[in-house]
Amino acid sequence: MFPENFTMLLIFTQKVTPRVTYAFKHLFTRILGIEVRFTTEIEVFISHTGAKISYGKQALGNELFFQSHGLLNQMGIESVDVTVKEWDDVPCFFSTSDKSAIPFDIFSASFYLLSRYEEYQPHVKDGLGRYPASESIGFKNQFLEIPVIDVWAYKLKAVLKESFDGLIFPKKKMKSAVIANAQAPFAYIQKGVYRSFIAYFNDLIGLRFNSILNRTRVIFGFQRDPHDTFKWLVNVTKNNSLKLFVFFLLGEANSFDESINTHRKRFKMLIKTVSDYHQVGLLVSEKALKNNEILKIEKLKLVSITNRKLLNSLNLNFVVNLPEIYRNLVELEVEKDFTMVYENVVGFRAGTCTPFLFYDLDYEIRTPLIIYPISCTSKGFNRLSPNGIIEKVTRIIDVVDSVNGTFSMIFSNQDFSIDPNNKVWRTLISETIPSYEK
Repeated sequence: MFPENFTMLLIFTQKVTPRVTYAFKHLFTRILGIEVRFTTEIEVFISHTGAKISYGKQALGNELFFQSHGLLNQMGIESVDVTVKEWDDVPCFFSTSDKSAIPFDIFSASFYLLSRYEEYQPHVKDGLGRYPASESIGFKNQFLEIPVIDVWAYKLKAVLKESFDGLIFPKKKMKSAVIANAQAPFAYIQKGVYRSFIAYFNDLIGLRFNSILNRTRVIFGFQRDPHDTFKWLVNVTKNNSLKLFVFFLLGEANSFDESINTHRKRFKMLIKTVSDYHQVGLLVSEKALKNNEILKIEKLKLVSITNRKLLNSLNLNFVVNLPEIYRNLVELEVEKDFTMVYENVVGFRAGTCTPFLFYDLDYEIRTPLIIYPISCTSKGFNRLSPNGIIEKVTRIIDVVDSVNGTFSMIFSNQDFSIDPNNKVWRTLISETIPSYEK
């Protein structure tokens, strides 16, 4: 229709709301890589000779028209009826009439998932105070393992290319990242005399003589602490160019056994050494999740060790108490959060494999906090064999690769200890995931 080349898409809508700009920019700019401009003036839209679409309740004329569901023009949180159907074998919701270029409101549906609208609805939390995967529409409708927003975006791209041959979409490539949750960086050392004594006593009562022997060897320097896998992690990711993020707990641990003295020189040197090669972040403690003043203290502790600005955070036990914790992170100028995942269920919690901005539904604003989409954690594969794990992870990566998204997986540093049961995790980050980077 238009032979010229275009790098920008003009969008007509009767009202440009924060929700509209948020949803459109995630789909068009973050996923597809093209710029968008909005107009509410019909004359400007008609006179525009480049690529253009309209979005609203009804079309202006014969333009490429996308019908709205209405969610992007609302304010606040209301009860929303969601009925999942299929569009070319892809799950979708918020159906539209046949006058629309596609049979559902892709923008409202994307906003619903990205804003975590469903997590603001009444639901029963699990024992740790988390939103359960079983409550989500992705889980209930069997599309949790599909980054549906990205899949929709590429189908939308095909629709646009049919009408605007000259609309240029930049080439993209899949990215991948390994996230290490270092909640317990050491198994035996850095515990202090009292904790070590209690641990010895518990092992003796439990007749765990092998543990007593290993603890003694490690404490006296004859054997490396089994949880201290950071040197291996740094080396393997340096060799295969994988991006690595390591998160350390500077607050109180969940259990007495996991607690270490965070003031000890060896612990600080570990953090500093890792930060010389890769990005480190704060593993936000349970108390800091509930108290912003404690969060500030934990942030300052990490900053004083690394002498770098705190950029990344991950919440202990993957608790996301929306919207409070994200507001606190915004206030502390943290750039990225890595908690958007279900710990024990594989899949895309927010329906996307592309980093996105946190949208505060209470204040109706797009914040600068980037939410890093996590595909899975190592705990999501507890019932699978090593071969089953490799197959499932490969299947997830293939889906992400097909939409040039970001594959991210969270491990524990213990996952890489020298143990036959951990071979699968070492294989994943030394062979499987890097093979997609070539």
